[in-house]
Amino acid sequence: MASKFMKISFISVLLPWLTIQDLIGFMDAKSIPCRTSCGDIPITYPFGIDDGCGSPYYRHLFVCSNSGQLELRTPSGRYPIRNISYSDPHILVTDPFMWNCRDGADFRPTRPFSLDTSTHFTLSTQNDYLFFNCSESNVIMEPKPMFCERFPEQCDSTCDVSSYLCRHLPECASALRGSSCCSYYPKATESLRLMLKHCASYTSVYWRNLGITPPFNQIPEYGIRVDFEIPVTTRCLRCQDTAKSGGICGFDTETQNFLCLCEKGNVTTFCKDRSNSHTRSGVVAGTATAVSVAGALGIGAGIWFLRKARAKAPVTQGVQSNENRLF
Repeated sequence: MASKFMKISFISVLLPWLTIQDLIGFMDAKSIPCRTSCGDIPITYPFGIDDGCGSPYYRHLFVCSNSGQLELRTPSGRYPIRNISYSDPHILVTDPFMWNCRDGADFRPTRPFSLDTSTHFTLSTQNDYLFFNCSESNVIMEPKPMFCERFPEQCDSTCDVSSYLCRHLPECASALRGSSCCSYYPKATESLRLMLKHCASYTSVYWRNLGITPPFNQIPEYGIRVDFEIPVTTRCLRCQDTAKSGGICGFDTETQNFLCLCEKGNVTTFCKDRSNSHTRSGVVAGTATAVSVAGALGIGAGIWFLRKARAKAPVTQGVQSNENRLF
């Protein structure tokens, strides 16, 4: 550790524009493994916190804060993740802007939650959306069964005032104190925005599976369930096989091609394949390498160039625009 900081001190004299974080970053870049958890939430394939870990389909979408809070990055913001299930692939997200029981009839300004449709995330059909104090002159508020019988062609456009959840609000049945409630499933972000123009607030309720025999196998809880796909390939399965490899599935951060991340380097097949001569180190974790002064100068120049380029580039946070995105 002492030798590391001696090198940092020496390099910082040569490269005064670098911060301590930059220096420690490139000293440790080749010795930090893919993190397997954030707080108490396990992180495994297809996800990754560190760039190059997991599947490129989910690159830059997860953030682990300094306090150990895992967050999902979407076009509408960053949202705390409560849980990840890999057996029934979904994540549970909380939105601090949505209505909750503590708000009661005090409706705070909110914003519509949205997902980037270019990712492999989808909103679960197990979500229900409740809207509060909507304008009856702008929103069709009717008991859905009766409305659908009278106007079957407009059935999807009604906000159901007789929904089970409005009559049995989870955790706080009497919290609204006379305010109106109706249930509506938005088909797209734009329809959600339109609803929020004419409603005081909204919240999302998902149905958590208890893993028992029906009919009482689900209970409603506040939050947003987001389903995801697990892209499975033969190369990834061989890479993860503890008997043959024991590696971690990842990808080249430049080409996004598959890499098996191993202790002694990153390969394109699996860790114990002796015939594989294509070894890539330094893309992610797996190889501890000393940093020479010449290498530091090259890295320092690269960081300086990237900073100049980033100062001129628009900030996208790794996701696409919020405009015209399906809900």
